[in-house]
Amino acid sequence: MRPISIPPYIQALYKTNPFDQVTASLVKQAYLQLKKTDPIVSIVMPAYNEEENILQTLLSLSNNITQWPVEIIVVNNNSKDKTEELVTAAGIPCIRELQQGITVARNAGLAAAKGKYILNADADTIYPKDWIEQMVKPLATYENVAAVYGRFSFIPIGSTGRFTYFFYEYFADIMRWINKLFRDEAMNAYGFNSGFRREQGLAVDGFNHPPRTNEDGWLALKLREKGFGKLYYVTHISALVWTTDRRIQIDGGLWKGTIKRLKRMVGL
Repeated sequence: MRPISIPPYIQALYKTNPFDQVTASLVKQAYLQLKKTDPIVSIVMPAYNEEENILQTLLSLSNNITQWPVEIIVVNNNSKDKTEELVTAAGIPCIRELQQGITVARNAGLAAAKGKYILNADADTIYPKDWIEQMVKPLATYENVAAVYGRFSFIPIGSTGRFTYFFYEYFADIMRWINKLFRDEAMNAYGFNSGFRREQGLAVDGFNHPPRTNEDGWLALKLREKGFGKLYYVTHISALVWTTDRRIQIDGGLWKGTIKRLKRMVGL
C-alpha cells in the first residue's frame, strides 16, 4: 500500500532550512555516528546547483539506522551556487568533477568510493531511516543479486497535488511491471534509488553507456549481462524514498510528462 500523504518525518526533513547553521551541525553529528569505521557502504551523490535541497537529503541519509559503516560522497559537478560550501560545512566529503554530466559525475564518485557496496542517491530526495539497511540487505545476503533498485513517491513542488500522485504512482508501478515482463527490468533502475557491488561496477566500466540510453539502467543491464546475477526490486515500505517532481515539471507537468514517457515506451 502506497501512502496517500507525505509522512510527518519526511515532511519535517524536507522543510528543514538548509541555510540554518543548525542544519549543518545536525548533519555533521549524525554523519559521525553513521561513518563509525572504515566504510562498507558508500553513498554516491552527484550535485549541480543543489543548495536548496542537498542538506535536507544529507540529513535524511545521516539519520539512517544501519549495522553498516557508511561514507557519503558528494560529487560537485561545477555548481555555481553554495552547494559545495554547504556540504563541506556539514562535514560531508565533497569531490569535484569538472567535466559536466551525470555519467562522469557518478563515475567520479564510484572511483573515489571505498565501500564494498555502492548506493546511488540524488540531492533532491529524502531517504527514510531504514533505506540503507533495506537496500544493502539483498546484496549482502544473496550472491546472485547483481543490483538492487527501490520504490519512490513524489513530493509535489508544482500545481499537481499529492492525491493525484498517489494514483499516478500506481500507474507507474504497472509500467515497471510491463518493463520487467515485456521489455527489460533494467529500465526500472533509477540513479537516486539503486545499488550494486563496487568491484563489479568497476569491472563493467562503471556508468558509461551508449548514446540515447541512461547511465543508471544501463549499468544494471551490464551487471546482469556480465553474469554477476539478477536484479532485485526492494519493495519494503520502510525503504520508500521521496523525491521532488521537478523533472515532471520540466517536462511540462504531469500529463504532458506522462505522454512523453508513454511515447518513449512505444518507441515514438
